[in-house]
Amino acid sequence: MKKKVLLAYSGGLDTSYCLIYLQSLGYEVHTALADTGGFTKEELDVLATKAIKLGAASHQVLNIVEEYYQEGIRFLLYGNVLKNQAYPLSVSAERVFQARAIARLANQLNVDAIAHGSTGAGNDQVRFDLVFQALCPGKEIIAPIREKKLSREEEIQFLKEHKVEMNFDKALYSVNQGLWGTSVGGKETLGSNGFLPEEAFPSKVTESASKSIVIEFEKGQPVGLDGKKMKPVEVIKALNALGGSYGIGRDIHVGDTILGIKGRVGFEAPAPAILIKAHQGLEKHVLSKFQLQIKEQQSLWYGQLMHEGLWLDPACRNLEAFLESSQARVTGKVFVVLAPYRFQVHGIESKFDLMNNLFGKYGEMNSLWSADDAKGFAKIFGVQQMIIQKVGEHAGE
Repeated sequence: MKKKVLLAYSGGLDTSYCLIYLQSLGYEVHTALADTGGFTKEELDVLATKAIKLGAASHQVLNIVEEYYQEGIRFLLYGNVLKNQAYPLSVSAERVFQARAIARLANQLNVDAIAHGSTGAGNDQVRFDLVFQALCPGKEIIAPIREKKLSREEEIQFLKEHKVEMNFDKALYSVNQGLWGTSVGGKETLGSNGFLPEEAFPSKVTESASKSIVIEFEKGQPVGLDGKKMKPVEVIKALNALGGSYGIGRDIHVGDTILGIKGRVGFEAPAPAILIKAHQGLEKHVLSKFQLQIKEQQSLWYGQLMHEGLWLDPACRNLEAFLESSQARVTGKVFVVLAPYRFQVHGIESKFDLMNNLFGKYGEMNSLWSADDAKGFAKIFGVQQMIIQKVGEHAGE
């Protein structure tokens, strides 16, 4: 009997290559697509047909959009997580959940091996391997692109030789689309200079006039848009479509990879860009100074663990407990104005707003202390600074 392998399949260049190559090794190849919100039903149907046509013994679509939000995105939003203050972990976050879903299915199907299409020079190989090792111990992990050190040009040539029909011009860019944003890699991201062309981004800019929107949050979660109550996933989808039509959320992230080398990747993340900025603006009004400072540090750790594929570590559960507890008062409306390639947060409205005129107006007047109180506070607050200066003078500095 043939050995069975489960391939994490997306239908792109890399996994199409893997599907054919694994068969050439004698495997009975089963494919599964873990959908994190990057496909329409029609696209999923086309990819399923393609997988079977290319020789898959079976194909399954694993819809994990809601669990991806509830167990991952929700905490990234609570933490306002942006890698290097730029990248909302669009792909790095979803890979963990895709790998977990594939691992669960691999155990159910009792396959001999589990495969993915990651290269040997990127972060995804580590993320997939870490999850597979933890949840599928004993199953062989196969990564043909990594093991054969293939270039995209070599993969394209292989598929052409096997009569595979594909838009190879589009395949020159590696596009990974999901609920929390889309990464785009291509020739422009291989060096230290250059920006992606307009045609490389999935969304097309169609709007030119500015537009005001209102996002409603309840305990840190987006629950409404322009007066309409919605589930968080629906808000994210709506903002991806709306923000995408303005070209919002496009950038190139430069960072340190898990492997130790520097890397560049383009991305388009309209909803994360808008929601993180809006959520952060609301938090500035309703959280205390120390909540904001401590949360910033905890969020940095959470993003780091997620980015490096270590989400299964129990430390993430500890950090999630803290992040969730910090959201008790993060409720209110945020007013945002969209324009081509940019947006602005104009203000917030919340019953928990600590910027309350009953207690004082910043820069004008106060209600909680007298002038003498302020004078005494400033004197005591600067005591150590004054001592340092005096000591320096006596020491002859």
